[in-house]
Amino acid sequence: MRRGYTLVELVVVLALAALLAGTALPGWRAHVERAARADAVEALTRLQAAQERFRAAHGLYADRLAVLALGERSAQGRYRIALASAGPEAYHASAWAQGAQERDRECAVLTLDVDGGFTRSGPSARCWGR
Repeated sequence: MRRGYTLVELVVVLALAALLAGTALPGWRAHVERAARADAVEALTRLQAAQERFRAAHGLYADRLAVLALGERSAQGRYRIALASAGPEAYHASAWAQGAQERDRECAVLTLDVDGGFTRSGPSARCWGR
């Protein structure tokens, strides 16, 4: 009596494993991209809180990240943060995907617009995890 597996049995098992991996990988990548968006949301939320503290102290919003003592990268480094002034009562902040996160085409750039105390986030609520 022989023990072991035949070459055909091994090929069938490997083919099934490859098929399962091929169907699971895109879903797993999408999940990882969605989870990584939290890095951008956290960075923009931190920027918004710093802007509100600055406005309470100075009467207007800051026009540069350096004034707020914030860096140009998110905490995990997946996004580049930019700030543009739109006057003393308004600003535009954005988080641009960097590196592997750039594959997240749906939410490659998250934005936060504040004008006169009103906030609008983009490109969609789904990108912000809402």
